[in-house]
Amino acid sequence: MTATTAPAPAPMARLTDLRPSHDDIAGDVLEGLSASPKQLPSKYFYDARGSELFEAITRQPEYYLTRVEIALLDARMDAIARAVGAHAHVVEYGSGSGRKTAQLLEGLRDPVAYTPIEIDRGTLLASTARLAEAFPQIEMLPVCADFSRPVELPRPGRATGHTLVFFPGSTLGNFDHPGAIELMRSMRATMGARGQALIGIDLDKDSATLEAAYNDAAGVTAAFTLNLLTRLNRELGSDFELDGFRHHAVYARERGRIETFLVSRHEQSVIVAGRDFRFAAGEAMLVEYSHKYTDAGLAGLAQVAGLTVVEGWNDPRDWFGLRLLQPA
Repeated sequence: MTATTAPAPAPMARLTDLRPSHDDIAGDVLEGLSASPKQLPSKYFYDARGSELFEAITRQPEYYLTRVEIALLDARMDAIARAVGAHAHVVEYGSGSGRKTAQLLEGLRDPVAYTPIEIDRGTLLASTARLAEAFPQIEMLPVCADFSRPVELPRPGRATGHTLVFFPGSTLGNFDHPGAIELMRSMRATMGARGQALIGIDLDKDSATLEAAYNDAAGVTAAFTLNLLTRLNRELGSDFELDGFRHHAVYARERGRIETFLVSRHEQSVIVAGRDFRFAAGEAMLVEYSHKYTDAGLAGLAQVAGLTVVEGWNDPRDWFGLRLLQPA
């Protein structure tokens, strides 16, 4: 009788926990509500429920971005792997469920380590556990943090060829242009002189397609947006009435972006962290930007940040693109 050897268990992920504190969240929210017009930071959409709702959004028929990007990664992975090279330390900003990550790690040449940076701890640990099981040869070094601020990376146990920042989903579009430049400068510092960034961008297209993607008929995106108020009620003791606001997203072509608002249904007052904020009937509170890009527009932002676009891949309809950047 031949003895069989059980497969080696996946290595334990080493978590670095840098979650925003209560004071961080309160400070950001109070600053936004004190602005004119009022706004809330979209990075706080992603508590456990928000992450679940976003995954549901990606499966709505109107929301083309995820399925087109997944198909693009699948179709062009060989070319991407050649351009990236071997032995990368993959660092993902806003890793979410890790569906696209699995495609990337499977397709790259001997990636050494993977560091997802995600603001929701539960989502981070769940996706890291799935990836650790699927890729036991890759060291998992998750970081629970706000990736929009500089994060010191954990050091892999094995030598790496270079760092690859992976930023799919056109999440770059959630930042205004100064914020996108600042984030790309942070990427440049993270990747180092020999590093790269693989960024997903939603390309400019007709308004009807864009607006449908952010106002799905099933109302999942509306539930996702309103869940931000639920989170603030829970974590900051605010008293937003969810029935008092409605979701509204519109494409502002002159600014090249979807603008998502929560609109007050009537005159009302809301207490947040002990402060009183008044809303007029019909007052729109900005909760998210989603910029749409041209190649010239992205190249201009990258240049200011000290980066240059070296490779690019689009889907057959030119709806979505992946761009590989490196320090200029």
